[in-house]
Amino acid sequence: MTRILALDWGDKRVGVAFSEGYFASPHSVIRRGSNLETYAKIEALIAETGAELLVLGLPTTFDPDHPIGFQAQRVLKHRDALAERLAIPIKMVDETYSTVDAEEFLRESGKRGKIPIDAAAAAVILQHFLDEREN
Repeated sequence: MTRILALDWGDKRVGVAFSEGYFASPHSVIRRGSNLETYAKIEALIAETGAELLVLGLPTTFDPDHPIGFQAQRVLKHRDALAERLAIPIKMVDETYSTVDAEEFLRESGKRGKIPIDAAAAAVILQHFLDEREN
């Protein structure tokens, strides 16, 4: 099984999820510092987990003529910077509704307040990737 780390990139925090099978699990939250500090924390998590693939959520817009908005452009810049630093591939996944889905899951499972929303959103992104890969 491939070990996969997924990121939900935010302005202040980066949610992290992990999988080494068919199911994604929330892992942790990285508090953003400088870009270099954040990238170093991601590299450390990849080394710690033995991840062989990085999945990064892409916040697309609902405008079919301009699906890549300002926030998505920022995430793509981080992807490019990480690609220069990492020895593992990076896959992009549409993260539309990931936070909404994560909030609903946490509320329904009674885990709201126990699992950080950023990590839960990263798990939603990773689970979408895993489900698509299986189909």
